Amino acid sequence: MELVRATEAAAIRAVPFIGRGDKNAADKAAVDAMRVFLGTVNFDGLIVIGEGEKDEAPMLFNGERVGNGRGPACDIAVDPIDGTSLTAAGRQNALSVIAVSSRGTMLDASSVFYMDKIVTGGAGRGVVSLDQSIGDNIRSLSQKTGKPVGEMVLAVLDRPRHAGLIDEIRSAGAGTRLMSDGDVAGGINAARWETRIDMCVGIGGSPEGITTACALKAIGGYMQGRLAPKDDAERAGGIAAGLDIDKLLELEDMVSGDNTFFVATGVTDGGLVDGVRRMGPIIRTESIVMRSKSGTTRRVIAEHLASKWL
Repeated sequence: MELVRATEAAAIRAVPFIGRGDKNAADKAAVDAMRVFLGTVNFDGLIVIGEGEKDEAPMLFNGERVGNGRGPACDIAVDPIDGTSLTAAGRQNALSVIAVSSRGTMLDASSVFYMDKIVTGGAGRGVVSLDQSIGDNIRSLSQKTGKPVGEMVLAVLDRPRHAGLIDEIRSAGAGTRLMSDGDVAGGINAARWETRIDMCVGIGGSPEGITTACALKAIGGYMQGRLAPKDDAERAGGIAAGLDIDKLLELEDMVSGDNTFFVATGVTDGGLVDGVRRMGPIIRTESIVMRSKSGTTRRVIAEHLASKWL
């Protein structure tokens, strides 16, 4: 619940900036709110995935310590708004996110910004692979799940770099769900049984990949990743940081152990959670809380007195 309070605060503070076209202002408001609440949590948190290097982000930067210093030592991934552009444009699927694992278990991939990913439900384990073509992955998962290829839907970030991938998916006979941003929600929805999305594929942020991995460990999903440096300089930087750039990363390589938490509060409405809503004197938030050790997913609906926030 302490973590939920932090994502709720970030989401609520971002609301005045929804649809206003200023993603940096929205992000700053969310960062400031999240940092205040994280400072009260009973843990010794080390931010492995944050807002960037210290000179670029004075709050919640990579390597910053958060929490009150008492309690378990943890690795932290924070994204006060996953989908700042979505928030600025007033689009769906913007989230405030925190992921936590035991100290030393979360891969620090911050030196390489992009990662090629494939995410499915648990049925994809041993069935899909980044080393296979997307057509083979679709057909293999179809055979394993018994779902016809023509009914399968794959979530993909709508980017020019994915034009060929999108064509391959459609040529294989499956459909696409194109996302403007927010591939954390896309990856999680690919692993949830109650959604129409069967797979989330393509190149997105490596921080978002590690964050998604924390959630998947709690819901029994499957994921592979491979770092995708944008140029030779970034590749060299990743190697200097000790990363195996060409390694096919399994879920356990991204977050090891079985003690992860994933918490997200909706900023705008989406397929994972509803966004923040003002209802007269009440502000309502919806959050999702996933824990790997117990294998539980909880939804938290909270009503906040608006007078406490205005």
